[in-house]
Amino acid sequence: MRQRVLMISMLLAGCSRAPEGQAWFPLEAGHQWTYAVTTRSGADTSERESLTLRTLGSATLVLDDKPAWLRRSDSGINYWLRADDSGIVRVASKSDMQTDPVADAPGSFVLKAPFVVGTQWQAPTTAYLLMRTNEYPREIKHGLAPIPMTYQIEAVADAVQTPAGRFSPCLRVRGSATVRVFVDPISGWRDQPLTTLEWYCRGVGLVKLERSEPSSSPMLVGGSRTLELESWQ
Repeated sequence: MRQRVLMISMLLAGCSRAPEGQAWFPLEAGHQWTYAVTTRSGADTSERESLTLRTLGSATLVLDDKPAWLRRSDSGINYWLRADDSGIVRVASKSDMQTDPVADAPGSFVLKAPFVVGTQWQAPTTAYLLMRTNEYPREIKHGLAPIPMTYQIEAVADAVQTPAGRFSPCLRVRGSATVRVFVDPISGWRDQPLTTLEWYCRGVGLVKLERSEPSSSPMLVGGSRTLELESWQ
């Protein structure tokens, strides 16, 4: 379970005048979000758990001795982010098992300005949920290079219902990628789609996320994961 929550945190997971991005993704100290996480594997298996994220304020990032906003998940991962007029960028992360923070690739945007329909950017992802039916290790992600996912703002005024309430206006962001996987000697290599939908609401931040990694082969097990906001402050 800990590995799943760590992975979730990675799906999930920047100081004068606050840049506009902070209206959609709050970074200042004192915030807390708890999400209900539902993971489905194949047609029948479903598991539910929770994930809590907290903002800890501004701190100096040892990688470059510059300030960054610090977030921590209850799965034991710290994230450093920066915000400016270009958007919200994640610059580093560190698990409790690591000694030092690990830098993210330059330009790893969480949200990119301008916050209008059509804005696009890329960020690395992996196949978090796809698994092989019989081989070990089952997870496709082992041995994969980072996969570029293209994100696009699809809407800027969505209303979203969650266990924590109804939120509006919200940005709706779609991420799309493909991973090329060797399925079996008969089918050969196939492109498997990876899709993410994220909703960021003004004054609150991320309220919902849907991840889909379907499979059309009996040799692969597809999956989906949903995060929904249960409480926040």
